[in-house]
This record gives sequence, structure tokens and C-alpha cells, in this order.
Amino acid sequence: MNTIAVKAYGTQAAEAPLDQMGINRREVTPHDVEIDILFCGVCHSDLHTARNEWHFTMYPCVPGHEIVGKVTKVGAHVSKFKVGDIVGVGCMVDSCRECEYCKDDLEQFCEKGNVQTYNGPDKFQGGHTFGGYSEKVVVDEHFVLRIPENLDPAAAAPLLCAGITTYSPLRHWNVGPGKKVGIVGIGGLGHMGIKIARAMGAHVVAFTTSESKFAEAKRLGADEVVLSKDDQQMAAFQGKLHFILDCVSAQHDINAYLNLLRVDGSLALVGAPEHPLPVAAFSVIMGRKSFAGSMIGGIAETQEMLDFCGQHDIVSDIEMIDIRQINEAYERLLKSDVKYRFVIDMATLKQ
Repeated sequence: MNTIAVKAYGTQAAEAPLDQMGINRREVTPHDVEIDILFCGVCHSDLHTARNEWHFTMYPCVPGHEIVGKVTKVGAHVSKFKVGDIVGVGCMVDSCRECEYCKDDLEQFCEKGNVQTYNGPDKFQGGHTFGGYSEKVVVDEHFVLRIPENLDPAAAAPLLCAGITTYSPLRHWNVGPGKKVGIVGIGGLGHMGIKIARAMGAHVVAFTTSESKFAEAKRLGADEVVLSKDDQQMAAFQGKLHFILDCVSAQHDINAYLNLLRVDGSLALVGAPEHPLPVAAFSVIMGRKSFAGSMIGGIAETQEMLDFCGQHDIVSDIEMIDIRQINEAYERLLKSDVKYRFVIDMATLKQ
């Protein structure tokens, strides 16, 4: 297969910093779209993978799965996109397309395993896939998404992961008018959860461990804000919420939130704590409550999310960085020192 050499930023080992390197991208096949990457969001998953914290990283590793760019070339059979379109690529670049989940537009649950944008098997070139910290990417048109024209492309980049990660469970559990919804944690995921739940018409209650975030939660669209460390404030919402979206990746008492659900209420976890969260039997038995989990959505739902965000002018709150600041950004991520997502200006890689 013919390939093209492009610049990228990645790492050769778990302990090594990210630095400039060269990688190869395939020339477009009949169904491929070549994208000149303009912006790439920085997800906590990038850090976990680069540092092999999940113990399955293949090196060299080029992270990045919140990609927005401009189409520069299309294959002969591409029908959805043309040169010049502003498009996105999220967490997946392929799946089997044949299993029941793929046929139901749930490629994220592909029985054979979806192909991740980075650190996944590359069936074209062999080896593994490289992500969006690079000049270009070549992706099958089925896994390319259209970015609404009215959205700032840089601030839209995190929608490809943080946006769909929060939209999918809110949509699945029918959040909308007449529903009282809790959003736990006001960070990269939580701030998107507040915006999307509010746009869906729900009454949004934000939960935070920091009183200093009250005004910020209100700015993002929360109707009410609760200090989760205050037992009296928490007790006021016991049995009141229809749905809770838990965006916290640190260890926390999940039972304290399950107790806030109404009968038949559900809590969906999208954060990924390192250790298991103990669930008391009576936290779910009393009230026929559900404790669930969720990840990203399929391609059709991701496009639905982007269109929804376009209709409601929703983007992520971002801090733009130079690619040469990525190692510093990773250290700041560990301290939650960003409001609320870093986005790399990929023009700085070309420089």
C-alpha cells in the first residue's frame, strides 16, 4: 500500500515525554477521506494511554481522538464528503460492520471490537493506529462526521469524545422536560453534561465538592448547585432525581448519589475510577433503582449529537495550546488545572 509521511507528536515509551516524530498515513482507498487536521482535543484517555496506565499501549504512541479538520482528498467511491468540508473524527475509525451491534449503529459495542483512532489494530498498514496529534489522518467515510457550520471548530473538537460521552446516556435515559437530572462533577465531562441536559429541557442539579464552583455551574446552565460534602444539602435531594450522570473518575461514595434517585431512577457512570465502587444492596433495592454505565455513542448518534449541539450553539469551554505545550498540559490535567478541555492548534505542528 502506498503511504505518505507526516509529522506527528507522540511518545516511544511510558516514561518518555511526547515529542515530534514521523509516521506514515495510507493513501486514500476508494472509501477513504483524507483530512488535514486543524485542531485536536486533549482527553484524559490520551494521558492514560501515553503513559501505559491501562497496560495495553503499543509504542510508538500518537494520541488524539477529538479531531477536527478540513477534507483534502476523497476516494473514488466517497459520497458523503467533498474537498473543503470541515469534518470530525472521534474515538473510532473502524468496526466489523457485520455484527448485530454494528448493524444497529452501535459500533462502539462491536462484537469483534471497534478499531480505536489510536492504539488499535491497523488492517491497512499493519501495526497499530495513530491518532490526531498529527498533520493528517485518513479515515473511512463511514467514521467521518460533519461539523455544523455555526460551531467554532476548535471548541467543537471535544464534542467528539466529551460531548458524545455525556449526550449518549442523557439521550438513552430520556432526559428532557419534566425530569430532574443530577450531574456529578464539573470538569471536562461534567461541564458538557450540564450544557446538554439543560438544552434537552431538564431541570439540572450540579453536584460539586468545591463551593468555589457554584457560580461556574450556574454559568454553564445548572438550575441548582449542591455541595456534595454537606450532608444537609444532599439530604434535601433524597429521592428527588429521575436520573444522575456521574462524571467523576476519582474514588467517591456512589451510595450517596443512589440515595438521591426517585423510584425507578437510574444513575449512569461515565467517569472511570481506578478502583471498584462498593454499592450497598439497599441503595438499589429500595426504590427499584438502576446503577449503570455508558461510554461513547455510535457514529449515527455522534452525528445526532453534533447536530443537536449545532442547533443549540453548544461547544466545549476550551484552552488552546501549542503542540509543544502538550507535556505541560498533561501535568496540568493531573491537577484538574483546565477549564475545561485543552485543544491543540495543529498549525503549531507544521511550524
